[in-house]
Amino acid sequence: MSGSLPFYQKHHRHYDRDYRSKETVSKLSQYQTSSRYTAGSSTSAATSRSSGLNVSTHYGLEASRLSPILKRAKPTYLAVDKDHQIIGYVVPIFRGSQEFGSGFSSREEARVRDSSKYMARRDLFTSGMEMERSEQTSRREAIRETAERISLNKRIHEHGVHFKRMNEDSLMHTPEFVIKPRSHTVWEKQCVRLHCTVSGWPDPRVVWYKNNVAIDPVGHGDKYKLESKYNMHSLEINRCDFDDTAQYRVSAMNSKGELSSFASVVVKRFKGDMDESLPSARHGPVCEYGVNFKTHIVDKFGVTFGREGETISLGCTVIISPALHRYQPEIQWYRDDVLLSPSKWYNMHWSGDHATMTLTHLNKEDEGLYTLRVTTKSGYETYSAYVFVRDSEAEVERAPGAPLDVRCLDANKDYIIVTWKQPAVDGGDSILGYFVDRCEVGTNHWVQCNDTPVKFARFPVTGLVEGRSYMFRVRAVNQNGMSHPSRVSEPVAAMDPSDRARIRGASAPWTGQIIVTEEEPAEGIVPGRPLELQVTEATKNYVVLSWKPPGDKGLEGVMYYVEKCVAGSDTWQRVNTEIPVKSPRFALFDLAEGNSYSFRVRCCNAAGVGEPSDPTEATTVGDKLDIPSAPSKVVPIRNTDTSVVVSWQASSEAKELVGYYIEASVLDSNEWEPCNNKPVNVTRFICHGLTTGEKYVFRVRAVNAAGLSQFSPESEPVEVKAAIASPAPPYGITVLECVFDSMVLSWKQPTFIGGADITGYFVDYREVIDGVTGKWHEANIRSISERAYRVSDLKEKRKYQFQVRAANMAGVGIPSLPSDTFLCEEWTIAVPGPPHDLQVREVRSDSLVLLWKPPVYQGRDPVNGFYIDIKEADAPVEAWKGVNTKANEKTFFKIKNLKEGGNFVFRVRAQNKAGVGQTSEETEPVIAVTKPGTKEIVVDVDDDGVISLNFESCDTTPDSKFVWSKNYEEIEDTSRLTIETKGNKSKTIFNTPAEEDIGIYSCIVTHTDGASSSYTLSEEELKRLLEVSHDHKFPVIPLKSELAVELLEKGKVRFWLQADKMSANGKVDYIFNDNLISQGDKYKLNFDKNTGVIEMIMDSLTPADEGTFTFKLQDGKATNQSSLVLIGDVFKELQKESEFQMKEWVRKQGPHFIEYLGYEVTPECCVVLKCKVGNMKKDTSALWYKDGQEIKADENLGFTEGVLKLEIAQRDSPADKADYADDIIWRRLKISKKDSGVYEVVLKDDRGKDTSTLNLTDKGFKDLMNEVFSFIANSSTPLKITSTENGIRLYTFVSYYNDLLQVTWHYKDSAISFSDRIKSGVVGEQLWLQISEPSEKDMGKYAIEFNDGKGGLRRTVELSGQAFDDAFAEFQRLKAAAIAERSRARVAGGLPDVVTIQEGKALNLTCNISGDPVPEVTWLKNDREITSDEHCILKFESGKFASFTITGVNISDSGKYSILVKNKYGTESGDFTVSVFISEGAASKKK
Repeated sequence: MSGSLPFYQKHHRHYDRDYRSKETVSKLSQYQTSSRYTAGSSTSAATSRSSGLNVSTHYGLEASRLSPILKRAKPTYLAVDKDHQIIGYVVPIFRGSQEFGSGFSSREEARVRDSSKYMARRDLFTSGMEMERSEQTSRREAIRETAERISLNKRIHEHGVHFKRMNEDSLMHTPEFVIKPRSHTVWEKQCVRLHCTVSGWPDPRVVWYKNNVAIDPVGHGDKYKLESKYNMHSLEINRCDFDDTAQYRVSAMNSKGELSSFASVVVKRFKGDMDESLPSARHGPVCEYGVNFKTHIVDKFGVTFGREGETISLGCTVIISPALHRYQPEIQWYRDDVLLSPSKWYNMHWSGDHATMTLTHLNKEDEGLYTLRVTTKSGYETYSAYVFVRDSEAEVERAPGAPLDVRCLDANKDYIIVTWKQPAVDGGDSILGYFVDRCEVGTNHWVQCNDTPVKFARFPVTGLVEGRSYMFRVRAVNQNGMSHPSRVSEPVAAMDPSDRARIRGASAPWTGQIIVTEEEPAEGIVPGRPLELQVTEATKNYVVLSWKPPGDKGLEGVMYYVEKCVAGSDTWQRVNTEIPVKSPRFALFDLAEGNSYSFRVRCCNAAGVGEPSDPTEATTVGDKLDIPSAPSKVVPIRNTDTSVVVSWQASSEAKELVGYYIEASVLDSNEWEPCNNKPVNVTRFICHGLTTGEKYVFRVRAVNAAGLSQFSPESEPVEVKAAIASPAPPYGITVLECVFDSMVLSWKQPTFIGGADITGYFVDYREVIDGVTGKWHEANIRSISERAYRVSDLKEKRKYQFQVRAANMAGVGIPSLPSDTFLCEEWTIAVPGPPHDLQVREVRSDSLVLLWKPPVYQGRDPVNGFYIDIKEADAPVEAWKGVNTKANEKTFFKIKNLKEGGNFVFRVRAQNKAGVGQTSEETEPVIAVTKPGTKEIVVDVDDDGVISLNFESCDTTPDSKFVWSKNYEEIEDTSRLTIETKGNKSKTIFNTPAEEDIGIYSCIVTHTDGASSSYTLSEEELKRLLEVSHDHKFPVIPLKSELAVELLEKGKVRFWLQADKMSANGKVDYIFNDNLISQGDKYKLNFDKNTGVIEMIMDSLTPADEGTFTFKLQDGKATNQSSLVLIGDVFKELQKESEFQMKEWVRKQGPHFIEYLGYEVTPECCVVLKCKVGNMKKDTSALWYKDGQEIKADENLGFTEGVLKLEIAQRDSPADKADYADDIIWRRLKISKKDSGVYEVVLKDDRGKDTSTLNLTDKGFKDLMNEVFSFIANSSTPLKITSTENGIRLYTFVSYYNDLLQVTWHYKDSAISFSDRIKSGVVGEQLWLQISEPSEKDMGKYAIEFNDGKGGLRRTVELSGQAFDDAFAEFQRLKAAAIAERSRARVAGGLPDVVTIQEGKALNLTCNISGDPVPEVTWLKNDREITSDEHCILKFESGKFASFTITGVNISDSGKYSILVKNKYGTESGDFTVSVFISEGAASKKK
């Protein structure tokens, strides 16, 4: 700001300037006098007032202080530029008007002159006294001047206040922000102050908001502090934290209006803990740490289509850099530029990097252009896309769509006007009208408001209850049925508008308006006449009247009666006779359409009915609002592949136009679909969701409350495809060669070609001298098609810049950015220059093909090869690595083994004999991924033998072209190839395939996302294709099977073959020995063309039929034949077999064997003879014979086909019987040699007999037994080890044992020679090997081998190591136990259990005693030892016999006696009881 003052010099009313020195004040006054900025409304006015007024004017003002000054301009202290934009403050000479400036001018000049004199005296005189006196004088003058200035300022201020008071109306103006609050970025725990300066009269009321929420300093006194002094307002935030990051708004409001200003506060945090040495809170503005945010919106939502009732979500990813922790940008959603707020219809979510809005229940009101706005302190970014909402499925077929946008207007105590918009879909029949429903808030009860449908899209609803809130909805109806109801309106209360305003104003900020209401009505006053009665709306269904209440008092209880009068008569009829209305609005229904009426209104209250108002003029009942005229001049314009821009001329003289509906139809289909379901109020609309490549026509109609207009004329057809635009600028300009007066440039194709092929390029150049650029000059007048061009006529040793423009059929695009500055001097390096024009094709998940053009500058020697480098796109420069180690001679290379999904860049270097040259420009990043729908070139040979290469692309556009190349050079010579393209398919046909056609054939499709493929035609592949081509030119009918012969039932002979494929025109010739065979008794010929089976059947063969049989096939030009030679032994065998089959057929006419007699070994090792028989009946008998003797007869078999069985091993008589189940347990006999023999079965009945024989002798019986042995062997258990007292035993169990079974025991793979020490045997089903007195020599591997006549079965066990040690230890233990058992003392026998003896008799008992050593013998009586004496004699003789003798027994000898024998191996006892009785004779004697 040239000439403006810095902030610290700005003079505010509240600003103290006493710190300035007097010299500074003086110089400042002079500076202000000469300033080009004014302190009033204009510079000229201020100047004239300053020069025209003197001190006397001041005295006059003082004498007459109450006299106003006429035409005084409003004082201001703002600095403005030439465009009248405020740029700062101006500090005037005095804080007031300049009328009193002249009173100080002479005094100021005198003081300056005194100062000059003082300086001169100080130079001439050095006396301190004089200097001190002079300084005192100057100081007194300065003090006097200050006092006078303060006094004058006070008078000026008082005068200004008086002037404002006297001229208030002329000075009132809306608030203005002289200084707006600034945004701040501060560290956490610091304090920040936002301040602003506001002007306005009356003084504005200032309110601070945080994120649109008013700040309450009382409730948060420790957090916020508000100050307001001298129109300067500040908000101080103490100890900021992350929650204080927000947008702050300051609102200034007075009676003239309201104005707001915004500022953002961003709170940052240190990486470490907060340092206590950080600056603490201070007063005054806080310095802002600047952060420049950059916002990018990615992953954007596109054009979205939904249906009523569905839920959709719109979302974008938002990237904000730099990323500040917990910093929250302001996320806002708009629909058609209207800010949306969260509600039951909209859910908005911000996750920190993703903004989402969910439309929970779509309605047509939700259709529109949705915009996401992301606001930071550095600005905002937006993204928009359209959302289309289609009608939901109608409940009744061909019913209309639901109305939309239901709103409530002009709400009063008992009257509300409901408006809506007509739907775009009428169901095929015109809409008859609409029904309006209402529902009281808090209930779910809907009441229909009108009995008959109304066509006008506006309806007055009456009969409401004052003070209650209502919601409304609308339904459309046509002759087919009713639509779905619309979305409900917002709730609205039935009350007086002034009451509603008073209720709303209770919580609203002060506006400076004061509403005065009557607290109590005056009693007994009849109200006056209503005022300003008028007809506000008239349709053929109703008329709406409005008026103003009378101006008299006593209106609190006023109601109204409405009266009508037919025009031309004086008869007035009261309309609402029963219930007067409370609102100054009324809707009249049931008026005769076409008649004219006048209306008037009367007021009434408790005091009575007042006088009527002035009547209205005659009003004719009918629609005052006409249906708009049809739009015209509908023009469609191509936009994208799925959208068209439609524009039209607006309806002429359309009143209250709501908008337009656009419909589209595929050309000649006559089926129209709406493009929008919500009216648009513009004359240009983008119709989305169209089919690419189709041609459409469009029509438009307008809509207002009266209805929908006629359709506009149909537009011209337009094809849906992307619009053509001029291409984007090329880029990447490089120098390929430089000589003394020319340079060869190359560049890259524009990223956007504008939807059409680039037709050429234009190159400009300019000279650069000492960094100063000259004018651009054209290098070429005609466009060039290549992306390389030699710019000639340059000056050597001069510097140049270049720019390139691309052109297509739409025009020439904008030029590229100027290239780097290049020096024009001849290259003399030995190595080649850089290759150029790198292209990437055939991108797949693991490979791609890289093409380039050789360098223009060859170097000292010709280029002899190329090297390709690769690196990931985001890798550093050091990551470049070579792809090929050996130089590639061609200008293309297939790069393989890429990492799927990797992002790569490539470059190429050329080499000659001198070395490797400069690197080319790197390619654009390429992602290694096979795109969905990618096709490959397919080779095909048609029925005529024509070889072709075929390529198909799914991504073609109408402008796409298939470009075929050989060895990646476009094919121009069509003598050898014919190229045909149709739709999205292209074919290259080889005219005369030969070796010169060998090569790599590729195809690329323009105007696609790189659709390309290649096919390598090698020498081997060409040879294969030529063979296939020959087969197709000279086709052979393929055969699934060659000619063959087989025998049928009755010995018939069938010759047959099967062709793979033959048409209905195919035919066959049957030939025998070069003679054509025809249908007859001997030959039955058949050709099934559906299956391709060809057959010839002969009943039998005779010697005359020996020879060659041939079938010749022909189908169009395709032929084939197959022959079968039947001569010699082959023919005889076939003839013999035919005769046998004939006999077999005869045999099977009676009972016969289907399967002849055989045997089966069951898992139980039983041998069962069985055969399968057929054609049996009840009287058929089956006889079994063995060696010619009948062994069994089966009669009355009772089945026609079954199995006969005979078990060879018969069973004995029952061995045991089970008492519990009445079952008989049979003991099975094992098969033996006596069961061998010849077995025979004979079937016979009255139809004949059949015989089957089975020889089970010699080899037959041996084979049978081997199968039995195989079952036995397979049932054997693994070989186990056990120990006995004699040694170690190895054993196995079998399920069944047969005496004929042969087994062999092996030790270390050698058969064991048995001896007394090693024996084998069988116990029941156990086979064992006994090793007596084993030793370590017996350790090793043992096996038992079962011989079944085949491979046999061997079971093995390892007797060594721990197994041998355990078995040997167990053997030793058992052996010792056996010895102890044999040698221990025993009572062998001889003692009875009880001895009964008569008294006086002698008792002698003897028992055998054994044991080694000889045991000790002890006798016991009643468990007490007894010794030998004369009465009881005890003897032990020969160590074997012990005797017990009692010479004469008596009663005392009765008792229990025991003999106890004992040696070192054990003890054993024998017990007996002696019972002595007295004879009868002896007893009587004793008595």
